[in-house]
Amino acid sequence: MGNGTTEVSAAEFLPDELDLAALREAAAGCRGCHLWENATQTVFGEGRLEAEVMLVGEQPGDQEDKAGEPFVGPAGRMLDRALEEAGIDRSLTYITNAVKHFKWVPRGKRRIHAKPTWSELAACRPWLEAELAVVAPRVLVCLGATAAQGLLGKEFRVTKSRGQWVESDLAEHVTATIHPSAILRQRDDDAREAEVANFVDDLKLVAKVL
Repeated sequence: MGNGTTEVSAAEFLPDELDLAALREAAAGCRGCHLWENATQTVFGEGRLEAEVMLVGEQPGDQEDKAGEPFVGPAGRMLDRALEEAGIDRSLTYITNAVKHFKWVPRGKRRIHAKPTWSELAACRPWLEAELAVVAPRVLVCLGATAAQGLLGKEFRVTKSRGQWVESDLAEHVTATIHPSAILRQRDDDAREAEVANFVDDLKLVAKVL
């Protein structure tokens, strides 16, 4: 991180014992970057220990921040639908985010999602690395550009490489696709359904190796 400044990171908040319960408890008190100040709570990953599939999104949204669980809002419901259509049982997966606190800007009474910076992603990465180490998934799925670039490098382009296997030492099989929130932003029903179909096709790649 460098640049002559003192950078904090989640690394100093990691527990001595790496298991999901200890990680979740320690993450609740994380002050590894400033995002905790405006968030309701840490939203840690959830799912099956030793899940074959780990799905990584960008960050919790407004509903996730309030509930303390990942992917429970509109994007989560879209993900549920796509996983089901692709033949993947969500209860057998582990779902998390690259950043564990909701970053937002006010717009009237609403809290609008703001994209995490590279330094915020880097500060939060120790949690993600710990989750990968503990869960040890066979398949890693990056949902959206932020998660994909955070894990696979700044040069990675989801638009170019979505729905393909990517060379990486993070898991036996690694791939990237869009974030389900991108589907919700389509301007009409036809465009939305076309994007759902593409998203499901990307996830079918995962289903084939399970």
